[in-house]
Amino acid sequence: MTDVESGAAVRDGKRSGGRTARRNARTGGSSGQVVRPGLPGGQYRPLSDLDIERIYDTALDLLENVGIGDPIPEILHYALPKGCTLDSENRLRFPRALVEELIEVSAKEYKEYAPDPAFDLEVRGTDVLFSTSGEAVSILDYDTQSYRPSRLVDLYDATRLADQLEHIHSFGQPFIAAEYSGDLFVHDINIAYAELAGTRKSFSLGIAEVDHIDPIIEMFDTYLGEKGGFLKRPFCTFGGCPIVSPLRFAKENAEVLVKMAELGLPGDVAVAPQAGATSPAALAGTLAQCFAETLSCLCVMNLVRPGSAINFGMWPFISDLRTGSFTGGSGEEAVVMAASVQLCNHFGFITSVGTGMTDAKTMDVQAGYEKALTTVTAALAGSNLVAAYPGIVGSLIGQSFEGMVIDNDMIGNIQRILRGIEVTDETLSYDVIKEAVEGTGHFLDSQQTLDLMRSEFLYPDVADRLTPGTWESLGHKTLYEQAHERVGEMLENYYPQYIDPAADRQIREKFPIRLNSKDMQKGNGRW
Repeated sequence: MTDVESGAAVRDGKRSGGRTARRNARTGGSSGQVVRPGLPGGQYRPLSDLDIERIYDTALDLLENVGIGDPIPEILHYALPKGCTLDSENRLRFPRALVEELIEVSAKEYKEYAPDPAFDLEVRGTDVLFSTSGEAVSILDYDTQSYRPSRLVDLYDATRLADQLEHIHSFGQPFIAAEYSGDLFVHDINIAYAELAGTRKSFSLGIAEVDHIDPIIEMFDTYLGEKGGFLKRPFCTFGGCPIVSPLRFAKENAEVLVKMAELGLPGDVAVAPQAGATSPAALAGTLAQCFAETLSCLCVMNLVRPGSAINFGMWPFISDLRTGSFTGGSGEEAVVMAASVQLCNHFGFITSVGTGMTDAKTMDVQAGYEKALTTVTAALAGSNLVAAYPGIVGSLIGQSFEGMVIDNDMIGNIQRILRGIEVTDETLSYDVIKEAVEGTGHFLDSQQTLDLMRSEFLYPDVADRLTPGTWESLGHKTLYEQAHERVGEMLENYYPQYIDPAADRQIREKFPIRLNSKDMQKGNGRW
């Protein structure tokens, strides 16, 4: 059996070199050359230019003539002196000329810092980056195939898992720490601590109340050993949902939005009307409403501080109109998210969308095709920040660790699609073809084949490419089973110490840290 037939050299019933050797081969030569963070998208355009202009005009009409309800005093403080008006129904109206002025001055790119500068990212143009996301409330337990409440220690485990997944470029909070949901400050400070402790990559978290931001920044300064150090290199993005659809501000997250602008930090918003429920069933109408709602967030930030950067999180969702329930993995979701990206790119916004959602309850075939539908279309449309929800299941209710590993493979392949095909005199391979025809009749021993093995082709971490016979001889494991084994291998011994012990002691003395230090060391029995 040849390597080509089997997908891998097989000796004594095992793949040559084992999983560690294959991973080292990938990280040593494959993924760093085959794909990289920030490959350009923009190839998929579901809207015409006229469509975009009509949606834009409708959105500005909504902001000027309908406005956004329930504006908080902090927003009024900045908005009214600049020309916004408050009508008799307590709706804040944004004049068209002012909106267009604020669009013009808003930041169109920024650097997303990481605790480790080697993982800093450039957010710009139509370059595509992938992250986790979610704030689910439960974990899909592999052994029992049932859902249990998510815990703080689970978040720490998910963070250090994502730290090792090469195609997840930044870490967005995928679920809550359910045991602390009754104490929002303890919850937020511990979410921030767990993410800081588990990854070198940039990360983000939702903030329940604006008063939690300053203590979290103080904790980050303690980690850095420098007061004011975090604001020099903000490696964490704070965000939330400042809009309640249709067209109303949400008090707590609107306060966070204003605070981000006041501090000079990027704002991270997710505006998520649900077509047929909190926005029109007509997808064009949902796009117009969602664009107006998200534009209002951009306006607020730039009224506070002109030139502010905002992750323009236009996240229209879909309803299954038979039941009214949310559905995240449909063709409608794929096209409306891609249209959102195209619309935002037309105006040069920093685009952010949610993808990779599935209504499947476990990591099965349904989950695979639903996740791929929405993620590949958003990437091809050119979203800067694709919150691909790696591992999410159950219509955003649960999180699967195995799913994170599987979805990392999917994201890698999507990046390979983004990279495309380089056509040059060398890659057209005339001489290579001629030599093979006149010689061996194949390309297996060609120097070009050897040279391109690690730079032209991306190899999956857990997806199976064995022949059926070899697969059977090795135990006929499903992808889900292989991913479960991979999670165990990755989490059993990987306990990075990213927080200096002296800084960690100071943090634990100052703040109510609930993550047990024993759970952050080998031998704790979880994996």
